[in-house]
Amino acid sequence: MGQQQLLLIILGVIIVGIAIAVGLSLFSAQSVQANKDAITNDLNNLAANAYQYRIRPSAMGGGNNSYAGYTIPSKLQTNENASYSISSTGDANGIGFMGTSIQNPGNTGSVKIGTDGRSVSGGWSYNGDFQ
Repeated sequence: MGQQQLLLIILGVIIVGIAIAVGLSLFSAQSVQANKDAITNDLNNLAANAYQYRIRPSAMGGGNNSYAGYTIPSKLQTNENASYSISSTGDANGIGFMGTSIQNPGNTGSVKIGTDGRSVSGGWSYNGDFQ
């Protein structure tokens, strides 16, 4: 084999190696973003559930215009995306939730919701790879 052929083979191997590395990087980034999106969706569902509790009269098992006493239903505490907890205790003005990723516990998302069931200004925050 001539030097030119060996050089082309080495160059081809290097290009294939770079392509594989770039592909793995893109796949990993997509996986992290999909997990972040799923946790955000789950936190929105928790916020809606808490708001339903808040507006329900106490005679019907609700909070009577307060988040105080709200607990996350057991079926919503953990799923394939994350485990969820209350990050700031509920009161008449709001409540906070935090989701910790199952894939990487260093990745978290949290939200603080107000009296109308929506996130307060600056209420969303992300840590770890989610930033």
